[in-house]
Amino acid sequence: MRHFLDIRDHSADTLQAMLDHAAEMKSALKAGRDGPKPLAGKSVAMIFEKPSTRTRVSFEVGISQLGGTPLMMSAQDMQIGRGESIEDTARVLSRYVDAITIRCFSHDMLLTLAEHATVPVVNALTERSHPCQIMADLQTMIERHGPLDGQIVTWIGDGNNVAASWIEAAARFNFQLRIACPEGYAPPAELTAWARAEGADLVMYDSAIEAATGSQTLVTDVWISMGDEEGTRREDFRPFQLNEELLAVAAGDAVVMHCLPAWRGMEITEAVIDGPQSAVFDEAENRLHAQKAVLSWCVSGN
Repeated sequence: MRHFLDIRDHSADTLQAMLDHAAEMKSALKAGRDGPKPLAGKSVAMIFEKPSTRTRVSFEVGISQLGGTPLMMSAQDMQIGRGESIEDTARVLSRYVDAITIRCFSHDMLLTLAEHATVPVVNALTERSHPCQIMADLQTMIERHGPLDGQIVTWIGDGNNVAASWIEAAARFNFQLRIACPEGYAPPAELTAWARAEGADLVMYDSAIEAATGSQTLVTDVWISMGDEEGTRREDFRPFQLNEELLAVAAGDAVVMHCLPAWRGMEITEAVIDGPQSAVFDEAENRLHAQKAVLSWCVSGN
């Protein structure tokens, strides 16, 4: 069964093949060429426990472009909202559809769904990881700076689920990942230890300025993720805002990424997100193409 649950589950060669396919499909779409339809005659269930704009639209449009039928379901629309087990949900949906995408709070729910499903399952976000986002980010890096080998990426802010998938990507590709987080907000120590054991070039910083110096890609995310308590986060993260000062010390051709939605003026300034070095909306667009490549790999094996 070809699930896509986490970056770490796949080899660099497999991930690169998906990225190459994503680029090919994007080029074909831009040129007005009709691409392959690996989902022709197939249906994909889309389970959303959390609200979404980019994830929902990019998956729904992508499934349609691949020839499939997307079936959108919120947890409130399903019996899991009334206590049905995720195991039973997996068994039933597998009798109806050809693949399942799920955006949920609990990573354990994702793993349980995949364990009991007899069709491919794709992680559309959990509290632990966001692999489809990172596939789009890697595609954007390649578009802007070429092959991933030797590139320098700086993550600034919360060591959250998106940061975790960046760390997994660093363990699969030969780029340096710098991480600058406030004290108490670093990614899990066991994850960084695993990545280093896998050969990741991972460097931790206390200073956002130091981490950004000479970097080719600066990445951030919201300071207060869905489900988080605000607490003292605004004060704690203030020195880690992605602003003009940070961009000024980065490489001359540096680009800025943010997975969106953004709290403008908080984790990123208006001038940076709307500036000439922003790749934020290219990155958002690439969710469509990267996820089409992931679904193609899961369902057709190509």
